Parts: sequence; structure tokens; C-alpha cells
Amino acid sequence: MALTGNQAGLAAVLFDMDGTLVHSEETWLEAEIAVTAELGGVWTPEDQAKNVGGPIDKVARVMLAKAGRTDLSAGEVAQRLNAEVEDRLRTGPVHWMAGAKALLDEVNAAGIPCALVSASYRRLVDAVLSAVGAEHFAFSIAGDEVANLKPAPDAYLLAAERLGVPIARCAVLEDSPTGVRAGEASGAAVLAIPSVVPIEPAPTRTVVTSLEDVDLAFLRRLVAG
Repeated sequence: MALTGNQAGLAAVLFDMDGTLVHSEETWLEAEIAVTAELGGVWTPEDQAKNVGGPIDKVARVMLAKAGRTDLSAGEVAQRLNAEVEDRLRTGPVHWMAGAKALLDEVNAAGIPCALVSASYRRLVDAVLSAVGAEHFAFSIAGDEVANLKPAPDAYLLAAERLGVPIARCAVLEDSPTGVRAGEASGAAVLAIPSVVPIEPAPTRTVVTSLEDVDLAFLRRLVAG
């Protein structure tokens, strides 16, 4: 007989990083403003909102266009931006998003595996993990370790495969429309916690205002639902 609902149960929790686990979107904005200024352009919060969760090469191309520069590649600008963000993460405090630490502790205590699945590159994931504690996660997957970045489902499918659990029994926690689409495309149960831009409710996702409103029982119901 097939397992259904709570019989199947929550098998794993897959956390996005920026804006979901840690309050780093402000760090990204500061870095984007600084690097764009170096290029001779201006970056605004509205620019961040349009590109949040997007691949860094796409962000770099937008920065180049705003600065009117054609003498640099998107890859070169992406390297500058990564370096700027990493420096800020390693020299300044890294703050948890509201409710994230309590939820992660509860999931860890229950023995349910967690993975950190980010579109950010490995150097930035490691900077955050050194601040919040890598021991909270079975492993992490960075954006430069998968062929296709979010909104493609590759990273979430890889996380479920490495954990040896069905993706349908995983809860994906995301703050951006791009990340939410990745979770939905993977077949996971998706919880959206909007940070920079709004995310509309839909049959394929559950939307909350803060992880302070979420506990382990909530995640179990999310997957069972």
C-alpha cells in the first residue's frame, strides 16, 4: 500500500541562504552599489528587486549596461561582485533571518537532515557557514557547483539525491521568486518567505511573512498537504 500524508512524512529541509537563512540581501545591495559605482554607474534598490535571486552573471550584465561599459566581461564583473560580498560577509556580522535559527535547531534536534542550497558561489556559502556554523547542515550546494542555476531545479534535485530521499518529501524554504520557481520545478513542497520582493500565493507554494511563524509541525503539514 502506498504511503500518503504523514505516513510518508518530512524527509529533509532544504534552505536557501541569502534572504532566507541569513539577512544578507542588504549586504548584496551594498556590494552592488559599490561595484556599479566603480564601473561608473548607479545601482538602486529597485535594480536589486528586479534581479534578486538571479544568476550573478545576469546581475553583472545589468550592471555593465547601467554603467555603459563594453570593455569588461560579465564574468569579470561577477568576480568583482563576489569578492566585494565575501569581504563584507567575512568582516562584518552575519545576522540570522528572524526565526531561522530556532527552526533550524528544532529540525536538527528532530534528526531530520538539512541542506543549504544557494545560488551564491562556494566562496560566499563558506563565508556564511563559517559565521553561522556548518554543523547545522549535512552539506551545502553552491551556485557554481551545478550546471543550471535557479530557477532551474538542478540544485534542489541534487540535494535530494545526495540525501537519498524523494524530492516530494522535502520542504524547500525560499525568499525570492526565482528560488520559489526552482523549488516548484523540482517537485518539492515550497515555503516562500518574501524578503526583497513580494511573492503571491499559489497552489504550488505556501507563503508566510516570517520564519517566526514556522515550526517543525508546520513543515510536516506542508509536506503532507
